[in-house]
Amino acid sequence: MPQPVRPRPPQPRSAPIHPPRSSPRSRPGPTLAITSAATAVALMNYTSPMTTVPGISAALATPPSEQAWLLNGTPLGLAAVLLVVGSLADDYGRRRLFLLGTLALGLTAGLGALTTDTLTFTLARVAQGAASAAILATSLGLLVGAFPAGAARIRATGIWGAFVSAGIALGPLLAGSLGSVDWRLTYVVLGLAALLTAAFAFRTLDESRAPREGRPDLAGAAVLGLAMTALLTALTLGRDGWLRAPVGLLLLASLVLACLFLAVERRAAAPLIDPALLHSRPFLASAAGGLFTGLAVIGLFSYLPTLLQRALGLSALGSAWLFLLWSGTAFVVALQARRLTGRVAPRHQLAAGFSLHAVGVVSLLGSLDAGAHPGAAVWLRLIPALVVSGAGSGLLNAALPRLAIESVPPERAAMGSGANNTARYIGSSAGVAVTIAVATTGSGADGALLLSVGLALVATVSVLLLRERT
Repeated sequence: MPQPVRPRPPQPRSAPIHPPRSSPRSRPGPTLAITSAATAVALMNYTSPMTTVPGISAALATPPSEQAWLLNGTPLGLAAVLLVVGSLADDYGRRRLFLLGTLALGLTAGLGALTTDTLTFTLARVAQGAASAAILATSLGLLVGAFPAGAARIRATGIWGAFVSAGIALGPLLAGSLGSVDWRLTYVVLGLAALLTAAFAFRTLDESRAPREGRPDLAGAAVLGLAMTALLTALTLGRDGWLRAPVGLLLLASLVLACLFLAVERRAAAPLIDPALLHSRPFLASAAGGLFTGLAVIGLFSYLPTLLQRALGLSALGSAWLFLLWSGTAFVVALQARRLTGRVAPRHQLAAGFSLHAVGVVSLLGSLDAGAHPGAAVWLRLIPALVVSGAGSGLLNAALPRLAIESVPPERAAMGSGANNTARYIGSSAGVAVTIAVATTGSGADGALLLSVGLALVATVSVLLLRERT
């Protein structure tokens, strides 16, 4: 007796995805070198004001209530467009967006060197953040196109993560060195470095993309950009009082826009981010790792050079050398972290990184109060603390790019990188604003340190709980 034909269940509506397209003459080595160099320049630009906030504030006559914008301009631009750029790069060409990013960073860094007031400088920093977003989001996508899955790709992402640490290390050192002459020279040098990188990229990189059918999700891009801008503006303004009407209205607007974004994504033929990923534990672990890296680590260390200058009477260059001890350790550890591949899961590596950061920071309690005498006891605590925390940061910088691309389909690598870095720079903007607010109130430096330790411990527990279901 013939079996009745059962109707097929309705299939979820999603845009067909074509296999990733890349040039048959893909050159892995040059691709890794160019993307790593551009990433280092972008991160140098990001961290360069950390040791020169006092000098820039004096030159631009920036009042204390607006100094957080000197640090938060670039994170605002990064977080506002990272996910958008990452998704569009997968569809329309990672090389194309990478070139636009390096060229734009060169031009906007030059603009930063020409500014004469706080508002123009902040706007230039926001534009630099948007340009850096194109570099960071597309770099991992280009590496996925150049390296086959497996040990070679893991090694490449580990090296790329190490150059994140290198950029973080060299930015304050460059700014501290040139700041004794003129802080504007920093942006001239970084602008030229970005343009030089763009020239090499134009001659070296091969295009790769994974286009989907359907119109680009322009509505989602616009709504997400507005939501990120409202949120990060509220977090920065909150430093002067969280109960003020503008802060509350901006937070409410960001919440409404976030809900609207989710609704738009469920209807989009080619969404910026697949809503199904919000139920994926590896993807959530990647996002949580990025968010808490920004909150706990970048939030504190963006302001730590200022705390060192105030507490120990160091110059901008002196605090930059101490900062290099932390970030240089992170660079070395990130390079060596590839040896953990196959033995340590990325989320366990994240947990170890957050734990080491907490151990290092908690040992600094009581040593960074304003006016503290920089005696031998302070240095014996400070130097090991920076090394231990730097080792933790290196583990984070190596694990995050690996998890970002492993938690999404290979053809969505740039989107995965964009989502991870969006979380990181939302966290960093919030972390910087809250750290400055805590450090400049009665809680002082110890309050900021305890905040970072508490957030790192929460992060450790969070990433351990987000293990993939079997």
